[in-house]
Amino acid sequence: MNSLLIAAETAAAAGGVSGSLTLAVAGAGAAIGIGMIGAKAVEAVGRNPGASGKVLTLSIIAMALAEAIAIYALIIAFVQMR
Repeated sequence: MNSLLIAAETAAAAGGVSGSLTLAVAGAGAAIGIGMIGAKAVEAVGRNPGASGKVLTLSIIAMALAEAIAIYALIIAFVQMR
């Protein structure tokens, strides 16, 4: 935990560019993750249409978790720019 705090302070000391870079990388990662989840969900429903309700539920939860990473990065970016 202490090393994580030191890493955050070091990144904050680097300036405003690090916050933008953090947000860009996390946003790109979340976008790729959400795209992969959507593609696999469509593939799963194509293979087994009867499981569409379960697949939809699980894919929405997975997409929300992937999007949460981007929101965490947004918070970190604002803290670093402060």
